[in-house]
Amino acid sequence: MSIYNKINAGFALGTGDPVTAGIEDVIYIFNQDDITLTYDTVNPLIVTGLAAVSSAKVYKFEGTNNSFNTISKLAKTSVGPRYTEEIDFNVAGFSVDIKTQLMAMGYGRVCAITVNNYKSSDSAIELFGAVNGLILTDAERTAADETLDGGYKLKLTNPDKLREPYPPRAVSIPPTTGGATYASTIAAIEALVAV
Repeated sequence: MSIYNKINAGFALGTGDPVTAGIEDVIYIFNQDDITLTYDTVNPLIVTGLAAVSSAKVYKFEGTNNSFNTISKLAKTSVGPRYTEEIDFNVAGFSVDIKTQLMAMGYGRVCAITVNNYKSSDSAIELFGAVNGLILTDAERTAADETLDGGYKLKLTNPDKLREPYPPRAVSIPPTTGGATYASTIAAIEALVAV
């Protein structure tokens, strides 16, 4: 029996720790088949481990001035709720190396990890594209665009007709001893980042 068939708790907005909008200007992206995900045995909305297949790496994309954004939209379907996930971000530059990565994200499926500005939650760090992956659907460059200094405006989203069966997963990875913390999760992700 699914744990999602009935609500089992309520919530209230707190004034002691108000929600903060937005995500940090960093996105961790990896090829979908390069990293094995481990899920919590009780709640599949929580990723408790990331393991590289062979010598695979996670790639870190950094921005500035709140230039990154995520969107998760519920879509009701005949088989239940599905979620469309989107990540908007910018890349400063237009070198051949950047264009090669854009082509790879357009043809292959990737997953992405984002870090929310609001840290007082068990979903401070989220994984997008866990089941069906994400592909690059928009890559726009306007040479005279002063807001991006001629760089690319990008959008990762689910492949056509392949929405996610769950909202973005929380990433909460414990250290070798003790419980998972924000710091232990970031450390586990950073350990996989290509240098």
